Amino acid sequence: MRRADRLFQIVQLIRGRRLSTAAFLAQRLEVSLRTIYRDVADLQHQGVPIEGEAGVGYRLGAGFELPPLMFTQAEADALVIAARVAQSWLDSGLALDMESALGKILSVLTPQARVAAQAQALFAPGSGLDARTQDTLRALREAAHGRRMVQLAYLDLEDQPSARRVRPLACLYWGKVWTLSAWCELRENFRTFRVDRIHQCEVLDATFRHEPGKTLADLMRRVQCESFQ
Repeated sequence: MRRADRLFQIVQLIRGRRLSTAAFLAQRLEVSLRTIYRDVADLQHQGVPIEGEAGVGYRLGAGFELPPLMFTQAEADALVIAARVAQSWLDSGLALDMESALGKILSVLTPQARVAAQAQALFAPGSGLDARTQDTLRALREAAHGRRMVQLAYLDLEDQPSARRVRPLACLYWGKVWTLSAWCELRENFRTFRVDRIHQCEVLDATFRHEPGKTLADLMRRVQCESFQ
């Protein structure tokens, strides 16, 4: 990688995170810590408002803007392929947003790069989710973002029905199957629900706050601990 490209990448990485350590930057760019320290010092000398210091971490000062991004051919190819897959396995709202985003990505490419990206031989034909599952996924995604309680009518893998009032925490994609991770008010514990087996999904006006022991971070810590047992 040319040094100019590395300096640009350092700014990009720092801009995309609240705090970036020199060790993180060195690992991502595959250079030594000494190189990162020198490059950051040079960027600061050139007027880039990088705040922080070695041993603590770096962040970008407010108000700094980079010129419009240009994608490499490999980056453009990857984005087009990811968009094709996402359009088949996301809800209808996100699929439309992805189509709009893809148009913007293609518009900044050179004609040759645009043709090459669109010619990638990887597709996800058709829609992977039926309309009901798409609508449910969208409702759950928006409810999790807005921290709104949800009432579910659920049919488990043994076709046993149940009614659950849950705090939606996150939707997870497992390859053809989406699941909802949630805190179940009935069981007073974390539960996982297959989105395609949710027969009714009512987003309630009631909201919830993140309480200790009931958050997504708590669930992830539990899963991590169980994986090491």
